[in-house]
Parts: sequence; structure tokens; C-alpha cells
Amino acid sequence: MRLISELLLLIEFLDELVFGAREAAWPLIRAELGLTYGQVGILLGLPRIVSGLIEPLLGVLGDVWRRRALVVGGGVVFALALALSSVSRSYGWLLLSFVLFYPASGAFVSLSQATLMDLAPRHRDRNMARWTLAGSLGVVAGPIALGAAAALSLGWRAVYAGAALATVLLVLAARGASGTATVHSGSEGEGTSLVEGLRGAWLALQRRSVLRWLTLLQFSDLMLDVLLGYLALYMVDVGQVTSSQAALAVAVWSGAGLVGDYLIIQLLRRVDGLAYLRVSAAIELILLSAFLLVSPYAVKVCLLGLLGLFNAGWYSILKAQLYTAMPGKSGTAMAVSNIFGLAGALIPLALGWVAQRAGLSVAMWLLLVGPVALLVGLPSRRAR
Repeated sequence: MRLISELLLLIEFLDELVFGAREAAWPLIRAELGLTYGQVGILLGLPRIVSGLIEPLLGVLGDVWRRRALVVGGGVVFALALALSSVSRSYGWLLLSFVLFYPASGAFVSLSQATLMDLAPRHRDRNMARWTLAGSLGVVAGPIALGAAAALSLGWRAVYAGAALATVLLVLAARGASGTATVHSGSEGEGTSLVEGLRGAWLALQRRSVLRWLTLLQFSDLMLDVLLGYLALYMVDVGQVTSSQAALAVAVWSGAGLVGDYLIIQLLRRVDGLAYLRVSAAIELILLSAFLLVSPYAVKVCLLGLLGLFNAGWYSILKAQLYTAMPGKSGTAMAVSNIFGLAGALIPLALGWVAQRAGLSVAMWLLLVGPVALLVGLPSRRAR
């Protein structure tokens, strides 16, 4: 069982390594392919919309069918999408590779997360924190890998090619993994038809507790992936720094997040997770406002480090609450998360549209909606 959990964490590490490298490489990708803000918004948003239409079916199938086959098949497409990104020479081909990559990540990575949640239901918070820590390691490793590739005059494409090769190795390991944990989510899903599984997902979307965590997950992402997606471009275009300095800023944000994700595992042993989220949301609200107001590069980087530190635990705590609200249905929890994520996929598109018309500096202020939503939407201790 331990070997399986470590394999699942390695899958998350690789996925986030690709993500971290891409976010740091946006100035290079934009310059090479001549992209506009609108095209960047489409590259960030459209694949999420397509994935949001496909992944719910994959999630339900993960509860009622052969989960291992879905994970392995998703890994194969994951590797092919990375390989296609590494050779894309136009906006259209890069968009196609992203459209393939996102749903493949749903089968390969998201179902691996669901499996990890099934391994020890009583320790979902801590396992989710371990998952997030593995992802944070990957996010930090991504810009480092990009920097190493640049130093060797290989460019961002080499990172994608290397990740494709690493994916093949993980797919082979997942294919040979023993144990039922990678096949299905548990006895409650056995013998259930796909139609019944989809009906269960629809009913889950009507539950108030499920809707609360789904909504907060989408808003919390404003201070996580959405911020990271525009961070390098913001530092170059608004902060007026070089691409290397922007990559350093991304690395500082990611590195601080890594430290925070390690510390949150220890903190959750002593502090109520939701109480911590409320305090950290208030801190993030102040830090982001200060980051957008100040000009000196050194001050901005310091504030970025604090922003990365205090958003630790946002995803892991909220996602663990969602799994807890849907016991025995980890694949379906993934499904409803992606159905609800269709609305969240519009956020990068909206930010790209605002940035194109009003400027990126204006669009970045909209990220403050994230911590405000947590302050308003988290249940009070009395309500819990």
C-alpha cells in the first residue's frame, strides 16, 4: 500500500512540474509564437472547459469501472500531449496539445488523487496535504528545470519532452502496480451502472454541503493556479522586469508555497483546518493588495513569498472537505468537481479579456475576490 501511495504522489509531482515549468515559460512561449493576452487566456481557459465536459464521465467511470485502465490510458494520452507541446510551432498546435493534456490529466492525475483518498479515509486531511506537498515540490522543480534547460540552450520544449519520457515510465509502473486500490474506489461502487453513477453525481450537485466546498474551491483557485498563470506575464509587462527576474519571482512564490505545504501538515495536527483558512484568507487579502500597490522588485518578491506561504492548505483542506462530504464516492467527487469547474474555467478567459482591454494591472485586482469569498463562505465554528 505504501508503494502505491508513493507512486500516486510521483504522478502528482510530475503533473505539477509540467505546470510550474509552463507558468514560468509563458514569456518565452508568447515571444516565440507571438501570442496575445487573448490567446493566452484561451490557452488557459478553453482546455479547462473541454476537460470539464469530459472529466465528469471519467470520474464516475472511476467508481463503477476499471480505474487502473483509466489511469493507464490517461497516462498514455498525457505523454502524447506533452510530446505534441514540445514540437508545436504554432498557436493552433499548442492549443490542441493543451486540449488533449487537460482531460488526460483528469484520468491520470485526478483519479490517482481519488485513489489516494480511498487508501486511508480517516486520514484524508493529512493525505491531501501530502498530495499538495508533492505538487508544490513539482511546481518548484518546474522553473528550476526550465532554468536548467535554458542554461543548456535547450529551451522550454526540452522540459516538455523530458516530462513526456518520465510519464511513460510512470505509466509502466502504474500498469504493473498491484492491489485493488488502483482498480476501483471501493465496494460501494461495485455493480453500479454508469447511468446510476451519473445520477448519483447529479444528486450530489444538489446537496448544500457539496455545493459549498465546490464553490469555495473555485474561488480559492484565484490565489493559486490563476495567480500563478498570470504571474510571470505580470512581472514582465507591469513590473517591467526581465524574463529571468520573472522566473525568479515565480520560483520564490512556489518555494514559499512548498514550505507552507510542509508546515501545514504539522499545523493540522494542532489547529482546526477551517479556522486556519479564515485567518489565512484575511492575511492573503492584505498581502495581495500590497503586492499590487508597491513598485520595487525586491519588495514585490518578498510579498510574493508571503503570499505563497499563507495560501498553503487552501486546496488540500477544501478538497478533503469535499471528499468527506461524499464518503465512498471519490471518483464521483472528482466528477462533480469538474462539472462545477466549468464555471471556474471561464475565469482565465475573463481575466484575459479584461487584461486585453483594460490592462493586466487592472485584471490582477480581480483576484481579491478569492480571499473575500473564503471569508464570507466558510462556515463559522457555531454553524459547524
